[in-house]
Amino acid sequence: MRKLFVFALVALLVGVGIVAVIETDPGYVLLAYRNYTAEASLWVGLLLLLLLVLALYLLVQLTYWIVGGRRSVAAWLGARKLRNAQRHTSRGLISFTEGNWLAARRQLLRGAQHNEAPLVNYLLAARASAQLQDRVKVEEYLRAAGEAEPSAATALEFARAELHLQAGEYQQAVAALDLAANNVNRHPYVLVLLRKAYQGLQDWDKVLELLPQLQKHKLLSNEDFEQQLREVHRNRLRQGDTNLQQLKANWQKLPKQLQRDATAVEVYVDNLLRLGEQDAAEDALLYALKQEWHVALVRQYGYVHSVNASRQLARAESWLTGHPNEPQLLLCLGRLAAREKLWGKARDYFESSYRLERSPEICAELGRLLMALGQPQVAAAYFSEGLLLREGTTLPTLPMPEKAVPDNHLLVQL
Repeated sequence: MRKLFVFALVALLVGVGIVAVIETDPGYVLLAYRNYTAEASLWVGLLLLLLLVLALYLLVQLTYWIVGGRRSVAAWLGARKLRNAQRHTSRGLISFTEGNWLAARRQLLRGAQHNEAPLVNYLLAARASAQLQDRVKVEEYLRAAGEAEPSAATALEFARAELHLQAGEYQQAVAALDLAANNVNRHPYVLVLLRKAYQGLQDWDKVLELLPQLQKHKLLSNEDFEQQLREVHRNRLRQGDTNLQQLKANWQKLPKQLQRDATAVEVYVDNLLRLGEQDAAEDALLYALKQEWHVALVRQYGYVHSVNASRQLARAESWLTGHPNEPQLLLCLGRLAAREKLWGKARDYFESSYRLERSPEICAELGRLLMALGQPQVAAAYFSEGLLLREGTTLPTLPMPEKAVPDNHLLVQL
């Protein structure tokens, strides 16, 4: 209360002082412009000047508020469009994950319109178009992605290559990876895509070149590397099934440890037999079996037509000492005995194999031998059992005729 009283008293004194100064000397101000003049006391002029300055200040503030308001409205509208873009993108991602490709593409494209970073939208729209088998749209959206983000050229290469691989277009996938393949150290993932493409093209020499690089960049474990290496060499051997020179060249390129791999030897021998190289096939089998016993190779030995069949049979019979209960060895011996026309011995070996392991193959061998020996009923029983074993089915119990009923009709009309 005291402060308010002091302030009012000071203001009153100042006002009285100003009035006294004005009355003592009011001053004079003259403003002239062409034919126009304005006269006023100094104090009135100062008051008008103060009002003019205040008016200018208010005008500036009003202008700033109008311009700033427009910017605020524009910012609000921009933020609203961005939120809509984000919402459409989110819905598109959900639809894409659910496999609803048409809805995903539509939502992702709507989300790309006002998105500050539409690269992902266009990439996923391209993938959705690939699922819809719309190749024209795939290329259109990949181009749009490249225009939206020029620095993502390598990522777009990978995306284009993956889409080609998905469509089985392996040569186009290799072409799409041309740029990234020149900078493997920076983009090692290109090796994975190239391997898939060359596998699709069955270019096993190229795959073989890629395997060490894949291992170097930690894209293959040591175990996976060994497995892939074996698989590639087996496929290279299979490619030589019509050319003896190429087949032998591919075999010589195999690492020594793979030349002892049973599956590789089996593929190699199959091709040799197909090309009629019986002696080379026998030598390869005997060498492999000397290194390590493999049942699959023993079975394959029964397919070899040696120039000395009796010696071949005697050699195989010597294996019985170490493997007396091996069904595949007995099957092999039965075939070799049959090739020598030792029918009784062949039957004994087949029946011994049958007792140890019933399989469609042994049933078929017994069936055709007994059919040739004039025992069609026993042969038919073996054929029937072999057929059921092959199909892996059990027939339901059904009533059967008590005796044969003659029928002049053919079982199958040819």
